[in-house]
Amino acid sequence: MKRLNKIYTILIFLFLYAPMVVLIVASFNTGKDITHFEGFTLRQYGELFRDSKLLPLLMNSLKIALASSLIATVMGTAAAIGIYRMKPKMRAAILTVTNIPMTNPDIVTGVSLSLLFVFLGALFKINGVLSMWTLLIAHITFNLPYVILNVMPKLSQMDPSLEEAAMDLGCTPFQAFYKVTLHEIMPGVISGGIMAFTMSLDDFVISYFVYGPNFVTLPVEIYNYTKKPLQPKIYALFTLLFAVILLLMMLMNLFQARGEKKKQLSRSH
Repeated sequence: MKRLNKIYTILIFLFLYAPMVVLIVASFNTGKDITHFEGFTLRQYGELFRDSKLLPLLMNSLKIALASSLIATVMGTAAAIGIYRMKPKMRAAILTVTNIPMTNPDIVTGVSLSLLFVFLGALFKINGVLSMWTLLIAHITFNLPYVILNVMPKLSQMDPSLEEAAMDLGCTPFQAFYKVTLHEIMPGVISGGIMAFTMSLDDFVISYFVYGPNFVTLPVEIYNYTKKPLQPKIYALFTLLFAVILLLMMLMNLFQARGEKKKQLSRSH
C-alpha cells in the first residue's frame, strides 16, 4: 500500500510539474520547435528584456499586484481582527460570506464586477469607466479573503490575555495592538500579503472583464499571443514568472514555519 501511495504521489507531481519543465527547457532552446532541443541559448531572455511592449505591461502587472496586495493586507488584517472579536455564530456567518469570492468561479466574479462598474459609470455619467482604478478595486476584492484566511488562524493561536496584560501595564489600545497583537499575527499578515501578490500578479479571468484600454496587464496581453504561434521569448517570460511565484511561495512557507517555531519556543518557556 505504501509503495502504491508513493507511485501515486510521483505521478501527481509529474502531472503538475512536467508542463513547467517543458516550458523551462523550451525557453533555453535555440530552435523554435519545443519537441526538438537543438542547443542551449540565453537569446530568448535577451530578446525579452529588449522588448519595448511586454516590459511596460509587466510593470503594469507589478504595480497592480503590489498596490492591491498592500491595500488588501491592511484591510484584510483589520477585517480579520473585527471578525475574530465577534460572537461565534456571527463570526461563522461572516466567514462564510467572506469565503464566497474564493469559491465563486472567476468568470462569474469578473462579469459581475464589470456589470457593477458599467452600471455605476452610467449612473454617475462617467465615460470609459473601466480603467486602472476598476482593475485595482477588482484585485483588492478577490485578494481580501486570502488575507483574512491567513490572519484568522494566527488570531486563534494568540493568547488573548497578552493584549489585556499590555494595557494593564500602561499601553493604550493602539499601543497594545501594535506591540502585541500585530507582532503575534505578523507571520499570517506577511503570508496573506504574499499570497495576495501572487494571486494578483497572474490573474487573467477577472482582469479581462474589468481592465481599460489605457491600462493593460501582462496576463491579458499574453492571451492575445495565444491566438497565434507563441514566440520563444514568451517561454522565457513564463519561466521568469514561475520562478518569481515559486520564490514567493517559498518565502511564505518560511515565514509560516518561523511563526510556528517562535510559538512553540514561547510556549516551552
